[in-house]
Amino acid sequence: MLDTVQHHSQPQAGVPPNHLAEEFVQTLRLAVPMMLTQLGQIAMITTDLAMIGHLGESAVAAAALAHTVYFVSFTFGLGLMSAVSPLAAQAFGAGDIRRIRRSLRVGLWAALLISLPMMASPLYGEQILLALGQVPQSAALAQRYLNGLAWGIAPALGFIALRSMMSAVNRPQAPLWITVAAIPVNAALVYALIHGLFGLPELGLFGAGLATTLVNLGTFLAALAIAAWRKPFAGYHPLAHLWRIDWPLMRQLVAVGAPISFSLLLEYGLFSSAALLMGLISTTALAAHQIALQVTAVLFMVPLGIGMAATVRVGHAFGRRDPAAVRRAGLAAAVLGVALVFALTIAIVIGRYQLGRLFFGGASESAATVELTGTLLLVGATFFIADGLQTIMGGALRGINDTRMTLLFAAIGYWGVAFPTGWMLAFHAGLGAIGVWIGFSIGTFVYAGLLVLRFRMLTRRLVE
Repeated sequence: MLDTVQHHSQPQAGVPPNHLAEEFVQTLRLAVPMMLTQLGQIAMITTDLAMIGHLGESAVAAAALAHTVYFVSFTFGLGLMSAVSPLAAQAFGAGDIRRIRRSLRVGLWAALLISLPMMASPLYGEQILLALGQVPQSAALAQRYLNGLAWGIAPALGFIALRSMMSAVNRPQAPLWITVAAIPVNAALVYALIHGLFGLPELGLFGAGLATTLVNLGTFLAALAIAAWRKPFAGYHPLAHLWRIDWPLMRQLVAVGAPISFSLLLEYGLFSSAALLMGLISTTALAAHQIALQVTAVLFMVPLGIGMAATVRVGHAFGRRDPAAVRRAGLAAAVLGVALVFALTIAIVIGRYQLGRLFFGGASESAATVELTGTLLLVGATFFIADGLQTIMGGALRGINDTRMTLLFAAIGYWGVAFPTGWMLAFHAGLGAIGVWIGFSIGTFVYAGLLVLRFRMLTRRLVE
């Protein structure tokens, strides 16, 4: 069997677009299913919290603590799985079927190998939370939830590896439909295991975590089956020689993915510290910040999807050694992303107070929180655009395997500029919560600017 093909049936991968407009179309075609898949993941997390809410406020608080422990661990694996996309996309651009297969294989092996040490954090979550000064009762409740969640790490990471490969070969729709199908299944299973319906045991918080693990396993097996038996994936024989660990490519996966992991952890740490700063200011500031951040998280799915598409489009061009197309793919993603985020930002600014009331209702005691939420969303208008741009340019740089400098830029932007500036403006300039958001916006602009300059410099070198 030939290891390389020309992909005559998919000219968008093998032949560069004739003009920028075609690049916009191809990027959007990839990005929309990716955005919707991410929104589907958020929908499942939101559903879990809504179901847990029936157990009372203490259960919700414990679930929040559990998610904090879980996602710190999971974020590291997420970064490594993100490296599957550029490796597979470059192979697809070069028409190298064997390398597509190898990229997926090392991703699945990495998911299995790293999930074992990653489980230590959730399984010892109670001790971690107690060491951080949390109330023993909340820590114990959080551990129940984590005991169910921890076993789902490996299949969740495996699904991300499969999803990355599918997107890299211009087929992001399958993971979307799997996620859409999983949403009602997840809701029903979480509710049944929490309350003991249909003859199932009543497991409370442990049941909620176990249901998520079972859904993660189901989505992974569904994606694995599609990859093995459905066209065009079956033509790549993605599961051939699955027992072999390709150590040279594994080292490349780690070299590309580890800096992504640490960059994500720096970002996660920044926003966790923001909550701590808001807690020092006032309860109102913390509540307003959490709601504004939730709005930001939903909006973030747009540039995230475009950034993931940028990784694929840039990877295709890089794989076929087309420097002009590399630059064009990055430019198209940046322009498209900024335009969409700008339009959504205007809508958020116009409806900022309505968004606050949506969360807090019309109660008079919430008026100050609604007012501050609206102000933070207004200040966040600049942050939204900067955050979108850094996400997209970071994705474009992944497409050419440039992630180490991205880690350095994240450290500079987030912790060299954003945190100290936010601290100074909040506590020394008297701006409070608004100062924190201004500082974070400035730091994110610095990060985004550095990424843009880096991409321009590297693409200029490629052309030369």
